[in-house]
Amino acid sequence: MSNRIHILNTHIDNLSMTESLELIDKHISTQQSLHHAVVNAGKIVSMQDDAQLMQSVNEADLITADGQAVVWASKILGKPLKERVAGIDLMANLVELAHKKEYKIFFLGAKEEVVKKVVQTYTAQHAENIIAGYRNGYFSTEDEKEIANEIAASGAQILFVAISSPTKENFLYTHKETLSKVFFLMGVGGSFDVVAGLVKRAPKWMQNLGLEWLYRLLQEPQRMWKRYLLGNTKFVLLVIKEWLLK
Repeated sequence: MSNRIHILNTHIDNLSMTESLELIDKHISTQQSLHHAVVNAGKIVSMQDDAQLMQSVNEADLITADGQAVVWASKILGKPLKERVAGIDLMANLVELAHKKEYKIFFLGAKEEVVKKVVQTYTAQHAENIIAGYRNGYFSTEDEKEIANEIAASGAQILFVAISSPTKENFLYTHKETLSKVFFLMGVGGSFDVVAGLVKRAPKWMQNLGLEWLYRLLQEPQRMWKRYLLGNTKFVLLVIKEWLLK
């Protein structure tokens, strides 16, 4: 894309939320496949040492900044992004769009009871006809091809994959040809847990200050401390290194 920037060995499309939605809707309505990826501080750090993840992300058709820290880094490095396009907000907007335009969605990922709750929630909020199908995220690599074929045959125009990194990125990259008739592919990380009510999202003021990671850390300190405290430190060092080399 002509508005794509490159920082921290990562491609990022400089689009607002509105522009992202318009682009996605255009691809779905004209039946053109669009493989989407999001990047945040933690993922960019992981990409530096994971060549497969870097390829899976950087070869996506649309890459947006999910984390506020990435937006700040872009400004420090002289390539300012317009705004953060949070994955969970993009997903919510696309569910609204699916209801409006009569698109169908396949939900893949999380535990069985969680993905069922997500489907029930969106069915209650909108209508059952936006649901093309769903499946939990617990399967082996050997099962992936069969699952991709199932999704492709479901009639879905949108696929949300709520599996941890790098599994979701690599799944979408590996099977994007099989999934080419599902016109929008997106990894949504832990968003299903939020929709299902298992995890609370940070207040808006914390989101605006880039402190969602702290809110999550306070909810699950034992599980998240290493990811956020060490990962954020590594991200800051990456930004400083690139800034010094400008």
